[in-house]
Amino acid sequence: MIILSIFFLLTALIYSSVGFGGGSTYLALLLLWGIPYTIFPLIALACNIIVVSGNSFNYLRAGNFNLKLLLPYLFGSIPFAFIGGSIQIEKELFEILLFFVLGIAGILLLINFKSYGNDSSSYKTLPLYFSFIIGVILGFVSGVVGIGGGIFLGPILYLFRAANPKHIAAVVSLFILINSISGIIGQITKNQNLFEVKEYFYLLIAVFIGGQIGNFLNLKLFSTKILALITSILVIFVAIRMGFNIFNF
Repeated sequence: MIILSIFFLLTALIYSSVGFGGGSTYLALLLLWGIPYTIFPLIALACNIIVVSGNSFNYLRAGNFNLKLLLPYLFGSIPFAFIGGSIQIEKELFEILLFFVLGIAGILLLINFKSYGNDSSSYKTLPLYFSFIIGVILGFVSGVVGIGGGIFLGPILYLFRAANPKHIAAVVSLFILINSISGIIGQITKNQNLFEVKEYFYLLIAVFIGGQIGNFLNLKLFSTKILALITSILVIFVAIRMGFNIFNF
């Protein structure tokens, strides 16, 4: 499990550097390592919460929080993340859903990575109903699969130039944090054996360390644009690796 812990640390490091939690990749790694299917959404969501808590605190402290931008997405996502998290699906369907989630997210990130760090002063205010619908869709998908949804919300906000990059990063981190909490409550309603989760506490420690390093990289060393490109490549690689496993290429 040392190798798995290292992968979790690296995933947290890379994702946290652009304001994400890494839930989708944690899930893929848990699948590849053969962790019991019934508990790894809980593990991934818990890791998400640990990683983005640090991000959210840093963004809030820096004064980058935009409540008006965040609220419509949260109103849609919170109840549906809970509903999605409470739904029991077969492992085979879960793997296919995760494969498509990773693939689409990676492509969206790759298409929009140049927008990360783009301080254009021209922004568009999206209609409230449109933001709400996006929140509903992302919340439900996030709850079912066991991710925070920010890996989709970030590229969408950049695509529509909904705000400046600092505000988007803060909104995405808080969206992941709150969505993950709602999703994990939904997962708990399935009456799964929570005692099994504590056997993997070392993964939580690994992502905490990785998240702190990622925050440092974001704030001190590399441009957000380069980090977003690296993240997109990682997500696409993991999706391809999962595709080989699922479809026996």
